[in-house]
Amino acid sequence: MPIVSRFLGIVIVMFWNDHVPPHFHAKYGEYEITVDILTGVVAGKFPKRALRHVLEWYELHQNELIENWELCCQAQENKLSRWNKKCCILPKLNINAIF
Repeated sequence: MPIVSRFLGIVIVMFWNDHVPPHFHAKYGEYEITVDILTGVVAGKFPKRALRHVLEWYELHQNELIENWELCCQAQENKLSRWNKKCCILPKLNINAIF
């Protein structure tokens, strides 16, 4: 389970050779969703605020996620995992300023 990113208690993961359609998993406590990379369709249950953060992150990284999906299908190193320490973790947000 390659971890793609972690932010605000949310963990984004992609699995090697996972089933289609291209998607990623997001976990937050006891909640888990999958997000279709091509359409943004969400399956599963997630708290509303955490879901907004995941979808914002998805919009920022959709192109990298598509590339990462192709790498995962080839069982290659997870590109976003290499970047995780540098740029894929969203900075701490002032929640009161956003919502």
